[in-house]
Amino acid sequence: MQHSSRRSFLLSTVGAAAAAGTTRLRASVVGEPHAALKVMPYGTVELLDSPLKRQFDENHAFFLNLSEDRLLKIYRKRSGLPAPGEDMGGWYEGFCPGAHFGQYLSALARFAAVTGNEATRAKVNRLVSGYGKTVDPSGKFFVDLRYPGYTYDKLVLGLIDAYSLVGDRNAVGVLEATTTAAIPHMAERALTPEEREARPHKDDSYTWDETYTMAENLFLAWERTGNRQYFEMAKPYLYDKPYFDPLSRGEDVLPGRHAYSHVNALSSGMQGYLKLGDPKYLHAVSNAVEMIWKDQSFATGGWGPNEGFVEPGKGELGKSLAETRRSFETPCGAYAHFKVMRYLLTLTKDPRYGDSLERVTYNTVLGAKPIQQDGSCFYYSDYHPSGVKAGLRVVSDSPWPWDHDGRWACCSGTLPQAAADYNINAYFQSADGMYVNLFVPSRVRWTAVGSKCSLTQQTDYPTGNLTTLTMELTAPSEFALYLRVPAWAGPHTSVSINGKRASEPVRAGSFHRLQRAWKNGDRVEFEIDQRVRTEAVDGQTPNMVAILRGPQVLFGITEQPVELTRSKLDSISLRKGTGADWAFEADGRQVTMRPFWAIGDEVYQTYWRVREA
Repeated sequence: MQHSSRRSFLLSTVGAAAAAGTTRLRASVVGEPHAALKVMPYGTVELLDSPLKRQFDENHAFFLNLSEDRLLKIYRKRSGLPAPGEDMGGWYEGFCPGAHFGQYLSALARFAAVTGNEATRAKVNRLVSGYGKTVDPSGKFFVDLRYPGYTYDKLVLGLIDAYSLVGDRNAVGVLEATTTAAIPHMAERALTPEEREARPHKDDSYTWDETYTMAENLFLAWERTGNRQYFEMAKPYLYDKPYFDPLSRGEDVLPGRHAYSHVNALSSGMQGYLKLGDPKYLHAVSNAVEMIWKDQSFATGGWGPNEGFVEPGKGELGKSLAETRRSFETPCGAYAHFKVMRYLLTLTKDPRYGDSLERVTYNTVLGAKPIQQDGSCFYYSDYHPSGVKAGLRVVSDSPWPWDHDGRWACCSGTLPQAAADYNINAYFQSADGMYVNLFVPSRVRWTAVGSKCSLTQQTDYPTGNLTTLTMELTAPSEFALYLRVPAWAGPHTSVSINGKRASEPVRAGSFHRLQRAWKNGDRVEFEIDQRVRTEAVDGQTPNMVAILRGPQVLFGITEQPVELTRSKLDSISLRKGTGADWAFEADGRQVTMRPFWAIGDEVYQTYWRVREA
């Protein structure tokens, strides 16, 4: 691989930064856009008992107890160091060695920041130290690596999370050393598919490095460490000419692209907007999200059958129901979706982004099966008429190495990151108060004028309709409380304060504002009218519909696909069952209906065929 003069420049800046130290720079530029809402810091939000809390705890415990020698072994081996411990196997040892270490490190740093758990914090410190000892200036680890940019990108995030969330100051120097090691072995900018194909490569899989996602974490590395080098590195990885430029003009360039990584790239666009102040990036990202909602999304909020965006207007989502079981790359897609929705929500205060984040939470990643000790992990949601939850299927005669052993696949890295981020998806702070975005048992703490504040949510939503929010204040304080009223909310949605119905009308598709001088013990009751409705899979396949109640798709638990008549479609009635279940009469049968997060090994039906009579 030839090294450009720009690489030589970047290598020299690494050395200069290391010699001079990492003096903190003001992480802003002239004309930097101002976010209207602030993401709550990790540790200010506590999840209480719920399916989200259980998945959070499950992933925290799994990665806290995962052997450090196993995690570090591939780095030690490729760097020529003694490498004790059991091999991880799967993708982590073969297809993309060590690629997800940075994600596991990032997730552990987030778990530590949320919980304050000292054992988790100590493990992050040991992993940073152990990994740092494997890094050498020649970059032995990155030699002949299939995805050097992808791997470096994840390492950047893991190390800056270790630094900013856990306070591991060693992580800054380790990141500088990693950058020195990685630069000669990865593309110097975001490359188009044609440019990747034109460069020497062993097989097609070596052309799939996702360099177009790298700008986000490099901009964040500059913001958090103050090292200007990362700011300069980030700019060439913005995927402007093939992606952001046409998207900013409203041109749909999504079809045919790898879905997850190009949604992930939208977060690089958001950082481009925030750090460079160029509105092109905000236009591009908001346009892309509108295109995804309109032409690419299933009723679950997931997108990308067979990991690709489809041609709109051709019924390809409908066709995919029978043609593939790879409907949505679930933990990876949800993690990318969460990030871009948070960016847009904080900038615009548009509740549609909160609605979309909620839909993807309940219908996709919350239902991901746990990672197993051997690295087997949940990968695709399956919207086939007889759907099942499964990991990557082993295909022994496939020419591609990832089909032979799917353990420790990419979704094993994004699942714990997504679960750790449930906390920061729930609440957002504004200059005048607090925004409640998710209705989940939880507690958020913050400081208002003259008072330390705590807001506790108690709810069985979305199974039930009622959410109760209770204030704890050290002193009375006036501020606004904003409740997201989903766009699908029915006309009987209501808000009461201390048992008295609020006089302001509650409008679907808004943030409902409650401004008052709050006192300790004040109680808000928010009842959301969850109507049953149907959504066709796409405009060309109106006879295949999903059944939704509130934010949740309800899946039929049945091994034989059940049909609906057109008359039945117009008068769907559900009867409450036990737990999260509902009962539904269709085609002369009683069918149990269940949300995705409550499904285990059962065969299920996502979409229902509608016949005229």
